[in-house]
Amino acid sequence: MDEQAWRMLFAGAWVTAWTSGLAIAMGVVIGLGLALLRMARIPLLDPLLAAWISFARATPLVTLVLFIFLASPKLGLSLNREIAAVLALTINTSAFNAEVWRSAFRGFSREQLEAALACGMTRLQAFRRIMLPQMAVTSMPGLINEMTFLVKGSPAIAVIGMVDLTRVTNRIAAVTYEPLPPILAAAVLYMALIALMVKLQGMAQRNAHRLAM
Repeated sequence: MDEQAWRMLFAGAWVTAWTSGLAIAMGVVIGLGLALLRMARIPLLDPLLAAWISFARATPLVTLVLFIFLASPKLGLSLNREIAAVLALTINTSAFNAEVWRSAFRGFSREQLEAALACGMTRLQAFRRIMLPQMAVTSMPGLINEMTFLVKGSPAIAVIGMVDLTRVTNRIAAVTYEPLPPILAAAVLYMALIALMVKLQGMAQRNAHRLAM
């Protein structure tokens, strides 16, 4: 491959990285919020949240991307490709992350919360200082697993014209009639991207371990 092909691949990798990175960051936080709301068991809200999470998890990512991009003008929203792509990825990963967080909630020892309240902590203080650090440690493997699935599923955003790494690979292969070199290069870039994100998550996990001790 020539220099221009490599530039195209790196540009596509950057699109994959920032769209996936934004979605992962927002998805972890939104997923935590959804899990908290579900654990609160609010009578009218809980079944709606359960239905929404099931819908977002069951819908193929490419379908979700298309729906958000094409349906937004009908709702009076003019979302560009970038916003629609990040929003679809965020909705998808936040639904899966919500179940990861909820599983961590269920595994948390209630005795620790009761002891914290008995020591004079408020529920918010007990959650922030005791529950959340331990839950972050417990949920981290599931969050990392979901993160890798999201990166590998991110080529779905190409359906609305986003020039991500996979789309660039297809373009280079179509022009050069040599699909193997760009495919191998894309595979290496995907592996590097996932390895970098796993490394960052590992750093976050170590910090969570220190806070939980």
